[in-house]
Amino acid sequence: MSQLDLNDTLNPKVAADQLEMFELPNPCIGVCESGPRGYCRGCLRSRDERFQWHLKPAAEQARILKLLGQRQKRREAFLRQQQEQEAEADQQQLDLL
Repeated sequence: MSQLDLNDTLNPKVAADQLEMFELPNPCIGVCESGPRGYCRGCLRSRDERFQWHLKPAAEQARILKLLGQRQKRREAFLRQQQEQEAEADQQQLDLL
């Protein structure tokens, strides 16, 4: 890769132009139900992020997809913590027997 190509890939304007070349996938998985915090239980998007996905600019879609990855990691960590607490509580119950 030439120095010019490397500089182009690091340039945010060029990167944004490259995003527009490919349509980003809609993260909807067909489980359209809002959770207690207002995020979809299926795709983890907020109401605003879900509406008019196809009309949002590619840069906005990419930003939302990045947020979804972060939300997914937090949800997995929360669920893992819950499972560990339940397993610990079960073990404590067994220890009483």
